This record gives sequence, C-alpha cells and structure tokens, in this order.
Amino acid sequence: MLTLEQIESAILQLSPDEYKKLIEWFADLDYQRWDKQLEKDIADGKLEALAQEAIAEFKAGHCREI
Repeated sequence: MLTLEQIESAILQLSPDEYKKLIEWFADLDYQRWDKQLEKDIADGKLEALAQEAIAEFKAGHCREI
C-alpha cells in the first residue's frame, strides 16, 4: 500500500486532465460516502429529533416559501 506522502507526490505529477479526472472521481466518492452515512444516521434515528422539530416549526407557521 502506498503512503500518503507517495500519493501526494503522484498527484503532483498528474497532467491537468488527469488531475481534473481525479478531482471529479474524489468528489463522487465523497458524495457516495456522505449519502451512506446520512442513510445510516436516518436508519439509526439520529435525525428524528431534528425532523420532529422541523415539523413542529412548520405546523406552528414558522416557515416561509422559498
């Protein structure tokens, strides 16, 4: 396995086109991991209190159209 230092060095040697592709790939990977974590948090009920608070605020009329 490569060390972080070796990966950083390799990235610095990429052409602009390869670097752009890497950035796009990394952003996609980050979004996928974010989605998985969000799904897990929802399934674990970690967002339930926030959801209930938002619903209560909406029902109380504390909202505005965007």
